[in-house]
Amino acid sequence: MPRYRRSSLRYLAAPLGLLLIGTAAPPAPPPAPAAAAWQRFADTLGVRFAMIDNNPPSCPPTFADCFTAQLTLTLPRDLPASSEQAGMRLYYGFVTRLIGFDSDVFQDRFVNGDLHELRLKPGARLTPGSRHVITLTGRGNFFSTSYVMPNYYVVTPAGAALTVRATRAVIDPETGLETLPFAAAMTDERRLAQGSAPDRTQWLSPARAFQRYASWDAASAPAVSARPTAILPTPAFETAVPGAAVDLSGGVTLALRGITRAPLAAALTQLAGAGARERRGGVSLTITIDPALRLAELPQDLSRRAERYAITVGDRAIAIVAATGDGAAAALNALAQETARGNGTIGRFRIADAPRYDFRGLHIDVARNFHGARELTVLLDQMARYRLNKLHLHLGDDEGWRLQIPALPELTEIGGFRCHDPAEDRCLLPQLGAGPDRAAPQNGFLTRDAYIALLRAAKARHIEVIPSFDMPGHSRAAVRSMEARYRRLMRSGNRTAAERYRLVEPGDTTRYRSIQNYDDNTLNPCLPATYRFVETVLDGLQAMHVAAGAPLRTYHIGADETAGAWTESPACRAAAPGGVVDGHRVGADFIERVAGILARRGVTAAGWSDGMGHADPAKLPAGVQGNVWAMLLDDAPAVAHRQANAGWRTIVSVPDITYLDHPAATDPDEPGYDWASRGTDLLKVFSLLPDNLPANASVMRDLLGRPGKAADPRPRQAGAAFTGVQAHLWSETVRSDARVDYMLFPRLLALAERAWHRAPWEPSYAPGTSYAYDDGKVDGKALLADWARMRLVLAAQMALLDRDGIRYRITPPGARIAGGRLEANTELPGMRVEWRPIGTAAWRGYDAPVTVDADVEVRARSADGRRASRAIIVRRRGGS
Repeated sequence: MPRYRRSSLRYLAAPLGLLLIGTAAPPAPPPAPAAAAWQRFADTLGVRFAMIDNNPPSCPPTFADCFTAQLTLTLPRDLPASSEQAGMRLYYGFVTRLIGFDSDVFQDRFVNGDLHELRLKPGARLTPGSRHVITLTGRGNFFSTSYVMPNYYVVTPAGAALTVRATRAVIDPETGLETLPFAAAMTDERRLAQGSAPDRTQWLSPARAFQRYASWDAASAPAVSARPTAILPTPAFETAVPGAAVDLSGGVTLALRGITRAPLAAALTQLAGAGARERRGGVSLTITIDPALRLAELPQDLSRRAERYAITVGDRAIAIVAATGDGAAAALNALAQETARGNGTIGRFRIADAPRYDFRGLHIDVARNFHGARELTVLLDQMARYRLNKLHLHLGDDEGWRLQIPALPELTEIGGFRCHDPAEDRCLLPQLGAGPDRAAPQNGFLTRDAYIALLRAAKARHIEVIPSFDMPGHSRAAVRSMEARYRRLMRSGNRTAAERYRLVEPGDTTRYRSIQNYDDNTLNPCLPATYRFVETVLDGLQAMHVAAGAPLRTYHIGADETAGAWTESPACRAAAPGGVVDGHRVGADFIERVAGILARRGVTAAGWSDGMGHADPAKLPAGVQGNVWAMLLDDAPAVAHRQANAGWRTIVSVPDITYLDHPAATDPDEPGYDWASRGTDLLKVFSLLPDNLPANASVMRDLLGRPGKAADPRPRQAGAAFTGVQAHLWSETVRSDARVDYMLFPRLLALAERAWHRAPWEPSYAPGTSYAYDDGKVDGKALLADWARMRLVLAAQMALLDRDGIRYRITPPGARIAGGRLEANTELPGMRVEWRPIGTAAWRGYDAPVTVDADVEVRARSADGRRASRAIIVRRRGGS
C-alpha cells in the first residue's frame, strides 16, 4: 500500500449493527493496573452533547449573537485512583469560539483552533457514577449536528492518549452514512432553527418538502417536452434523426483522422464500460479532428470554443467531428453517457455542442481531512463524464500538508498527521475531531509517485490539476512543520540549515487570532526564508508535473483570510514607512512577489478574491486568476466585475451556491457547515445565473431566508467576461470518502450543467440593472419548465452513478399524513419510497396514499435499490 492513506473505505457492509469508524482500533489494555483503569475509563465514560438554544435571552457582553449547548459527562462506576485524577486531561473539539463555560468540577483551557482541554478544578475529585452537566456558550449560531466533532480523548497522568469510545463516529449499515450517537438530535425548531430576529429560516420538514416537490410535479404536468437524449450537460443543439435505434452492444469499429489513440484512450475506456467495446464488424465510429470546424447550429459565442464538437448517429455509423482532442474526448464522454443509459442501444440524433466557459472546475480540500489517490481518481472519471476540466487540489492548510516535497520531508512526516504530541515534533495537534492517533484514517499524504500518477490520470481525461497550498494565512501545517525542522537541526548544532526555511520570527510579538481560532497559522512575508520556502515547494511541484508530462500551468496561492499578523514583526517594521506596519500591504506584497516568482517560471498565479483584492493590479502579471468567493447577494457582483474589468481570469466561486460542503437542505441532520447557505439543494444549484450575478436576486433568498435584492454598483465593461465556474468541497466535516460522494453528488451534476450550458431563461447581463426577488426579470415559468426536464435527466443519471459505485445523496422523501392517509413524493421522479410504523422492523413499499393509524417513518431508496436515505418521521398530528 502506498504511503498515502485513504480516508475510509467507500462503503463498509456491517451486518452486526453500527460500524465504528474515525480512529484506529484501540490498543490492547496495557498490563499496568493504572493504565488498565484509564483504558476502562475511556471505554466507559458517557458523553452527550446537546444544543439548547440558538437565540438565548442574553449573550456575554460585546457579542451580538451566541448559542448555548450542554456537554454531559456520566462517569463510570469504576474510576482510576483519586491520586491519579488531578493529572487527567480530557480533550474535545468545539469549532466555534467558546465565550462562556460553566461547570461544577471542570475548568476549560483553550489550546488552539478548535481543540479544548478539560481538567479538574483545584481540589475537585471525581465521584463514581456521577453526572456533570457543562454549559457551553459559543459565538454565533449552531444550526447543525455537523458542528459536533468526534473523538474526544483522555490523556492520563502517564501521558497516554486514549480515545473516548462513546465519541467515535459510526456508520449506519442501512444508509452507509456516518453518525455521531453522542450528539443529541436537534428537534426543537422554535429554539434551534433561527438565530437573531431577522432570521426567517424554516427547517425543511417532511410536510414542507412534500409541498415543494408537489409544486415541481405540478409545474411539469402540462407535459415536459422530451429531449432526444438524456446527455448531461445539455448540448447546445440536439435533434432526433429519423430511423431505428442503433445497437452498440455488438461493438464499434474505430477510425481516427487527424488524431492518435492516446489522447482518447480514457474516453474510449468509458465508452467500452458503457457497453460499446471495440470489435471488428461493429458499428462504424469515425472521429475526425478539424481545427477549422464550423458548426452552423452553434451561436457565435460558442463557435470559437476549442472543445466544440458534433455527433451524428446514423444507420450503423456514428461520426464525431471536433476542433481539438479535448472536444473529441467530450463527444466520446457524451456518447458513453447515452450508451450506458440505453444499456448499449442509442437512438439516432445529431448534436452540435460547445461549452459556455473554458474553465469548469472542481475544488477538493484534502488538507483538513485527507482523501487519497483512489477517491481522487474516482472523481476524475466523474469530472470527465460531466465535462469538468479543472481539478483545484487544496493540498495545504492549517490542519494538514498533503503532498510530499522531497527537499522538505518534515512537511508530510509531521504536517501530514495529527496526533497528541504537545511539542508537535511528530505530528500536529488534533483538530476537527481527528483524535489522538497518528494512524487515524483522516491522516496521510500523497507521495511524489502517487501525485505523478494522479497528474497522468488527469491528463488522460483532459483535466488540468491546479495545486494549492494556502499562504500566507491558513499555513499552520507548514509553519509548525518547519519549526519542528528548526528544532531538529538546532539540536544537531546546524543553525544555518535550521534557519534556512524557518517561517516565523522569534522577535515577533504580534498577537492575533484567525477566523478558525489559530494564533500561529501565518508565515511571515518579511523574512527571506519565506521565499526560499516558496521557491523550494515550487521546485518540487514543477518537477513532479514535468515527470508526469503535465507541466504546471496554474498555481493557486490561496491568500485568503489572513489574520492581523506582523504588526509587531521587527523585520516588517524595519521595511515599513515610519516603522508602522500595514498588515494589508504586507499581505499584498507577498501576493505580488509570489505572483512574480510564478510568472518567471511560466506559471499563472491564482488566489481567492479577498486576498487578491488587496494586491495592486499594476504590480501583478497580466491575466492572473481570481476566484470570486464573495456572497452572491452581497458584494460578489462588484468583486467579480472589478476583476473582469482588470483583465483577470475571473472564476465564479460564490459560496452560497458553489460550496457543496454546505447542507443540501435546511435540516439539522444534513451534514455540512452553513455559514454561507443553510440549504443548497439541486434546484438552487441549477438556478445559478453565473454570467449575470445581480440577476440571482430574482430567484434567491438570502442566508436568513429573506427575499433577495441586488444592485450593480460596479458594472462589467464591454468585452470583460468571466472565465468560468467552480464547485467546491471543503473538508472540515468530510471525514470519509463516502461523505465526499454524498456532498458532491448529485449537486455537482447541476453545477456542471450551469458551467457548460447556458439556459434559455437566463437574461443577458445588462450593466447597471438592479434585481429583486420574484421581480419577473428572470422568467420563473421557463426556469421551472427547464427544471422539470432536468429532473428527468438527473433521475436517469442516478443509475450511472450507482453503476460506478458513487454513494450520492439519496434525498429523503417529502411526506405528510392528511385525513389519516400517508402521502409521499420525491425530489427526483422514479425514486422508490418505503414506510413503516414507528417501532416496527419491516419496511413496506409505497406506491400510492395509504391509510395509517400511527406516526410513521419514511425513506427513499437509490435507483438500484441497494441503499436507503436516512429515515424521517411523519406524525399524524403536527410536528411533521
